[in-house]
Amino acid sequence: MAENDIALMGHLMRRAGFGAQYEELETRAAKGYEETVEELLNPKDHPDGMDLDLAERYFIEWNHFVRGVPEYITWRMINSARQLEEKIVLFWHGILCISDSKLQSYPTEYEELELFRRDGLGSFRDLLVGISKDPAMVYYLDNCLSHKGAINENYGRELLELFSLGVGMDGEFNYTEDDVKECSRAFTGWTIANSIPQQPYGRYAAQFLYNPDDHDEGEKTFLGETGNFNGEDIIDIIVKQPATARFISRHLYNFFVADDVEVPSWMDTPPADMETIKMLEEEYFRSDYNIKSMLRLLFNSDAFKNARFTKVKSPIETIIGTLRLVGDWATPKPGMEFIFDEMKYMGQEILNPPSVEGWHTGKEWIDGGTLVHRINFAADSVSNTEFPGVKSIIKKLADTGPSLSPENLVDGCLRMLGEYEISEETRRMLVDQNSKGGEVLTDSDDFDTTVAEALRMIVATKEYLYA
Repeated sequence: MAENDIALMGHLMRRAGFGAQYEELETRAAKGYEETVEELLNPKDHPDGMDLDLAERYFIEWNHFVRGVPEYITWRMINSARQLEEKIVLFWHGILCISDSKLQSYPTEYEELELFRRDGLGSFRDLLVGISKDPAMVYYLDNCLSHKGAINENYGRELLELFSLGVGMDGEFNYTEDDVKECSRAFTGWTIANSIPQQPYGRYAAQFLYNPDDHDEGEKTFLGETGNFNGEDIIDIIVKQPATARFISRHLYNFFVADDVEVPSWMDTPPADMETIKMLEEEYFRSDYNIKSMLRLLFNSDAFKNARFTKVKSPIETIIGTLRLVGDWATPKPGMEFIFDEMKYMGQEILNPPSVEGWHTGKEWIDGGTLVHRINFAADSVSNTEFPGVKSIIKKLADTGPSLSPENLVDGCLRMLGEYEISEETRRMLVDQNSKGGEVLTDSDDFDTTVAEALRMIVATKEYLYA
C-alpha cells in the first residue's frame, strides 16, 4: 500500500470527518478512495458504531428529553462511525445558527441537530424549508413574533443575508429592503405551538405550528416575481438564484477545502479558486440543489485532493481530532464537561455561536490566549502513554526494528499522526531535539517516553494547527 494513498486518506478523514487513527487509514486506503467517499456520503447505509444504550447508563441525563446537551454532541463526534454525518451537523450549525444563550431548551436544540443529520446531505431546498419550520429557529429569530399586518423582519432578513443568498455577488446586491419585507410577509403564521422557556414544557421540544389566520394572504413581489407567496414559495424562488449556488459553493469550499475570506467580504471579494466554485455551482443546479452530489464532486476533485493543510483547524476539530487519535472517550467515563469547557476556552462553544453570523474561521481562530489552550490540550493528550491510540503508535514504531534514528523517529511519528507534512526547517528542529541520545532502542525502558515526547513536540508546531 502506497504511503501516498494513506496520506490522501488522512486528508479526506480530517476534512470529511474528525480524523482517524493510522490503522483506520490503512483499512480505508485498502478499500479505496472513491469507495470511502461513497461510504461517508451515505451514512444511513452503515451502522454508527456507537453504544448509546451503554452511554446513557453512565450519563443518565442523556435521556431522550435532553440529548441536546453539549456533552452528548461531543460524544457523537468522537465515537460515531458516520463521520461525515457529524461533520455536516457542525457545518450547518455554523451557518443556520441558533444559540442556547437565548433558547435555553436542549430538547428543542437537539431536534435541530437531528434535522441536520437527516437532511444535511440532501436537497438544500428541503433543508431551508425544514429550518424555516424548526421551532428553535422560529424562536431564535423571532418569527413567532411576526404577524399579519405587523411583521418582524428578523428571520426574513437572515434567511436572505446569511442562510441562502448572501448580501451580494460580484459587487452587486442580491436583494433589496423591499425583498426582505415581502419575504417576511410570506412567513407570517409560521410559529410554535408552545413556548421554549422552561415552564411548563421545559423537558419537551417545542413544536412548529402554522396559523393560517395569522398568515398574510396578500400579493407579494419578491426578487422580481409576483404572487400570493407563502414561505415555501419564497424558498423555491431563492434556491433557483445563481447567487444561492455561489453562496453554498463558497461555504462548502471554505469548510472542506481551504480558508477563504469571511462571509461579509463575499460581495466584493471573488473566490480564491473560481474554477472549483464554478464546478460546484454547476453541480448545484444539475443535481437539483443536492448537497451530497456537490460534495461527491468536490471530494473527488484534484482541487480537494491537493488542498492538504490549507485550513486552520477549528477548536472543535482540534479537540475531537485529538481525542479520536489518542483513543480517549471511546467508552463512557466521568469528566466530559472538561472537554466541552476546553472548546469554549479555545473560542468555539457548541450550541452557542457568537451571533447569527456564526463563527469566523481560518486564522481568526488563533490568538495568544486560545493558542496556548490548543497546544496544551494536544500536547498533554498525545504524551499520555496510557491512551490506547498512543500505545498503538508506540507499538507500530517499535515493530519497525531494534532501533530508530532520530530522523526515522520523527518521520514515523508524523506518519502515525496521519502523514502530517511539516517544513524542512521544522523537521530539522525536531530531529535535532531528538538527536541528543543518538539511536533510540525500541526495546528500551524509556522508548515509550521518547515517542511520547516526540509526539508532544510535533503537535506544538505551527504546522499542526492546520488540517
